[in-house]
Amino acid sequence: MDFHREAARVEKLLKGHVLNGYEIMLGASRNLSIEVREQKVDTFKCSEPVGVSIRVLKEGGMGFSFSTSMDGKDLERMVANAVIGAETQTKDECNCFPPPATYQTVSGLVDESLADVGEEEKIARALELERLTLSEDSRIKKVRKSSYGESSYGVFIRNSLGVEGSYFGTSVSCSVSAVAEEEGQSQMGWDFGFSNYFSRLDMAAIAKNAAVKATGMLGARNIATMKCPVILDNYVATEVLEVLAASFLAENVQKGKSILAGKKGSRLFAGNLKIVDDGLLTGGMATTPFDGEGVPRQRTVLVEGGEVKGFLYNSYCACKDKVVSTGNAVRGGVKGLPHMGVTNFFIENGVTPVNKLYDQLDKGVLLTSVMGMHTANPVSGDFSVGAAGFYIEKGIIAYPVKGIVISGNIMDLFRDVGGIGDDLRFFGAVGSPALRIEELDVSGK
Repeated sequence: MDFHREAARVEKLLKGHVLNGYEIMLGASRNLSIEVREQKVDTFKCSEPVGVSIRVLKEGGMGFSFSTSMDGKDLERMVANAVIGAETQTKDECNCFPPPATYQTVSGLVDESLADVGEEEKIARALELERLTLSEDSRIKKVRKSSYGESSYGVFIRNSLGVEGSYFGTSVSCSVSAVAEEEGQSQMGWDFGFSNYFSRLDMAAIAKNAAVKATGMLGARNIATMKCPVILDNYVATEVLEVLAASFLAENVQKGKSILAGKKGSRLFAGNLKIVDDGLLTGGMATTPFDGEGVPRQRTVLVEGGEVKGFLYNSYCACKDKVVSTGNAVRGGVKGLPHMGVTNFFIENGVTPVNKLYDQLDKGVLLTSVMGMHTANPVSGDFSVGAAGFYIEKGIIAYPVKGIVISGNIMDLFRDVGGIGDDLRFFGAVGSPALRIEELDVSGK
């Protein structure tokens, strides 16, 4: 798609209406998804969606519409619908578009050689991942799913105030689910890898991690209820952090739906924690030069030295608080309005090897999975969820445990962080290293 040509067509239609402002967003992508089972292709899906969306401002009302067709009649209908929407929406002085700004150059978003990789080689990646996983351990009896996915995409934005920008990117991912069996027991392990580049995915590492997770839980036992130190591995720590993420969004703060409302400047976290949102992070899954409104992405420190330093903003919420947007308007594509969201949201890496987080513990639990963390109350912070992992005794991992429940409050948990691992990993756009929580309620049998 020629972004500039198509934007000019839409802009010509918009200028036929009396408006206070407008925004045009164009998107195009090629998406591929492959799944294999038992060395055969199970699914092969390819799509190449294109589309355009507009927002128009008229006397304080904001209208929105989109089209997945670039036919002239469809574009006319899209513009007419957006104008009607603006005329009928509630007027709000904070409905606005951002002014133009300079974007940082973000390198490494595009794998120029991806287009030269044939479909057979991509299928071979998924097949290889399945073979490697099965060969990792004789107790791995089957692979439920081995998958390969990719996307090549382009985004363009322009508004009536002079904002204009575009970027292109590629993303490649692989994942596998392995099943381990021994003495009548069955356990599953999963892992994935992500990169902007086809050649940088490590199939062997993905296979090994999935196999270790599956076999490691064989022979899992129940334990007695206790209050003890708990190690959250980087996956579980990320799950917990993801619940907290919404509390840093200014929209939730302004509506009183954040546990951090009114707490800016308060010392609520452990002093060794630093929480950051970085839309420009090298290699990040959510890295782009600008956000869903055309505001430059940036690195925003949210917690440092235990203190809540600030919140994340889009243009609307920034207007409400009379501050500047942090570039945190996100979109799921042309079909959706920009809304508030995190970019690459994470706890900064520590320097302690994970085994050193528990080698001095008399007893404790290393958690490797939780079930239902999304059910935690985002306003009160209370949670009670199922979990599994390993029992720690005299500084070493003794045996796997299952059927436990951890409960507490998210703010208490982050206040009680006594150690931070050196294994920061992202699971999507959110990431964390392993964390040692000094005390947590663990319910067993």
